[in-house]
Amino acid sequence: MIENARVAVIGVGNNTSALVQGMNLYRRTGSLAGVHRPEIGGLTVGDVDVVAAFALSGAKVGKDLHEAIFAPPNNVPRLGGDLAPSGVVVRRGLTDASGIEEVAAALAGAEVVLYSAPSGRPEVARAYAEAALRAGVAFVNTTADPVARDAALLRRYEEAGLPLIGDDLASQFGVSVVHGTLLRLLEERGLTLTSSYQVNLGGTEDFRNLVANPESKKQSKRNALGAGPVEIAPLGYLPHLGSQKIAHLNIEAQGWAGTAVSLDVRLRVDDPSGAAGVNIDLVRLAAVARRAGRGGWPAEAAAHLKSPPGTAV
Repeated sequence: MIENARVAVIGVGNNTSALVQGMNLYRRTGSLAGVHRPEIGGLTVGDVDVVAAFALSGAKVGKDLHEAIFAPPNNVPRLGGDLAPSGVVVRRGLTDASGIEEVAAALAGAEVVLYSAPSGRPEVARAYAEAALRAGVAFVNTTADPVARDAALLRRYEEAGLPLIGDDLASQFGVSVVHGTLLRLLEERGLTLTSSYQVNLGGTEDFRNLVANPESKKQSKRNALGAGPVEIAPLGYLPHLGSQKIAHLNIEAQGWAGTAVSLDVRLRVDDPSGAAGVNIDLVRLAAVARRAGRGGWPAEAAAHLKSPPGTAV
């Protein structure tokens, strides 16, 4: 029987809460609802164990992971029943590049680091990537901060035979996925794009952080959507939305003989669950690649990311 993938999570926010709750739900029920890939390299969605966790919030540090994932400001709803204690105590995380050696030592039992802290802290993201490299652990960057797009760091991971996956996950069914698909369809059908925009509103702590630190996220969205007359409106933080995200997108185009085509879409999703549906695949891809000794960026991760290596920073 294949050994479970061992994962360390950086950040115990909504995305981690949705991932941990979902893994326990699937393990208990055997359901495959909402699962993109039931198996990757022999690993099912229930074959992933969290063995370490890091956070900064005083409400989470020192708590069992299954308690910490429900601490405010997390607002993901309960995804099916109570959780028994995990046995994983949340450790205090990094705020800068000091403490890398201590984190590397704490990663000794892990195969993969899932970096799911807030975007907008590139020096912290790279510090964790350095700790993972020293510990011999694969690294998955789910944020818009450039880690896998750091050519020197990616080369070091390649030389060490360790996977480095990033940057910025594309939610399982988020606005960038829908928007990009529609723009490609427009091109495939021979229409001429004249203008397009998207507006994103959400109520999670990550949205609140991105309102204050928007630039890396806006660039990552541009990477996902490609060139052209596409505008990304400033993100809007609305606490009453909770873990829900509401997105509006508009496309204006010209068809045969310049006739007008206009499309408006409104999408409402549970944002952390959309992230979890992708993170479960990225973690398993990283574990399988590490076990095979395939270092650097695995091309099969591309569909799950907004800003893979080679895209703009």
